[in-house]
This record gives sequence, structure tokens and C-alpha cells, in this order.
Amino acid sequence: MKRLDETAAGVFIICVTPFKATGELDLTSAENMVEFYLARGATGLTLLGMMGEAPKLTVGESVAFVECVLARVAGRVPVVVGLPNAGLASMAELSTAVMAAGAAGVMVAPPSHLRSDAQIRGYFTQVAMAIGKDTPFVLQDFPLVTTVTISPQTLMQIIADNPNCVMLKHEDWPGLNKLSELRNAQASGAMRPISILVGNGGMFLPDELARGANGAMTGFAYPEMMAEVLAAWQAGAAERARDLFDAYLPLVRYEQQPGLGLAVRKHILALRGAIACATLRLPAPVLSAVDIADIEYLIERQARRLQALG
Repeated sequence: MKRLDETAAGVFIICVTPFKATGELDLTSAENMVEFYLARGATGLTLLGMMGEAPKLTVGESVAFVECVLARVAGRVPVVVGLPNAGLASMAELSTAVMAAGAAGVMVAPPSHLRSDAQIRGYFTQVAMAIGKDTPFVLQDFPLVTTVTISPQTLMQIIADNPNCVMLKHEDWPGLNKLSELRNAQASGAMRPISILVGNGGMFLPDELARGANGAMTGFAYPEMMAEVLAAWQAGAAERARDLFDAYLPLVRYEQQPGLGLAVRKHILALRGAIACATLRLPAPVLSAVDIADIEYLIERQARRLQALG
């Protein structure tokens, strides 16, 4: 598998981790999920992300899941693996295992105790050393969850300090001006080229594409939305891209509810046949009958709006 680099673009889906009703890892569903995502336009997969229940897996389960997915992908698309443990020894161990199995790169988010620019910059320098200079990594900038705010200037310093930082997963919110500042810095030569994929469930995808994003690295129960929006945008059909996005937006927004969103996503993925069971590993929220009625209505409404678009 070719390793991740700054030219990466497209739609890297944040994969859910399938479980059986008993809470055991469901590797058969994992294989089916791969085909579901690829058939709907994913150009890359990301495992063990924040919406992949990574902290609920043992190290052994994490490696088994990654190896299963990589075997099923068989080199068709790049696979990025999140490193959920902020400890460098555990991070290095998991990184070595997944890269040996064929991952294209790893993803790292800053731990919540970092506050100063110097601490943030130092942490990522240590990460780059721990995983090895030949292992490309994605820097996940998600302050709403990590509570760590990284300024554009600090991001540029981290990118300059660490050649193996090849991608930014941008999900600051609001963050459009940050995205513009980074792209302007690149255009002026003040920052080397880097891939920027966006998150937040795709909630701002057309606006982020307008600011220079290379695509999306996020999850949604309808991954084809991001693929179709990106394809229309790249074809110069910006209004078509926005119309498609608008048809999916109510369900995108519903799925982004803090705490409940993954339950919504897994419920829909099970309905669509991507996974056999919507189980989340405990502790986990449970959808109410009213939640499920909401979801059914939004799915039906979405289908009508897409049909009207043709």
C-alpha cells in the first residue's frame, strides 16, 4: 500500500466499529462495511477514529479489527488508523503494528492537557519521533472535543517541524477563516503543501471546499453524500453540489447530536445493510422510539428531496 502523502484527497470515511448484540467485535460485519463504503464512493477509510469507539477496544481488538479491514480492502484504497492513546509508548506500539499490516498512515489528536503553543508543538514533535519519521501522520484539529485550540501559526510550525505530518483533519468550528489562512500561507510559500480534509460530519462541506479543502475525512450514514458533493464541486457544478448537500443536511445535522450521534449513525447503517447490528459497546446511549420515528421521517424526506433533484 502506498503511504499517505500531501496529495491525498477525496472522501476518507470514518468507519464505525461493528459489534454483535453481545458486544463482541463483529469482523464479518467489518468486511461487509468495507464493501458498503467503497461502493458509495469512499476513496479512503479511517479506522479507530473518535466515532469508531476506539477507547472501548482492547489493543488486541484494535489490531484485529485493523488487520481484518486491511485484508478486505486489499490495497484498493488507503487506510488511516487513529492512535487514541495519548501515551507515546502505546501509540508507538499500535502504530508499528498497523503500519506493518499495511496502513497508509496514522492519525493523532492532541491530549486535553495541552494549553500553550509550546506544549502543543512539543507534543507533536515527540509523536513524530515516537512513531518514526517514515510513518506519515494526520493531525486531527478538533478543539470542540479535545479542548485544545491550535492557532494557524502553531499548525504551520508543527508542519514545518515534522515532514511526516502530511495531512490536517480540520474540524475547528467555526474554522473557515483558519482554513483560508492555511491555504493562503501555502500559496505564498510560507507553508509547505499539505492535504486538508474536513470533519464535523460534513456539516460545512461546500463552504470548506470553497476555502480550499481537498475533501472530507468524517462519518455519515450516507457516505455517498460527500462523494457526490465533492464530484459535483470538482466538475465545476457548485450549485448542484450545494443542492445535493441541502437534501442531506437535516439528517447530517440530526446525526451530529453530541452523545447520541453515533447511535443514530449505527442505526441507519444497520437499516441500510452495512452492518448486521447497531450495537454500541457499553457505556452507550439508547435511541428512544421517538428518536427512531424522527430518523425514519428524515430518511423519507431526504429520499423525496433527492428524487426532486434528479
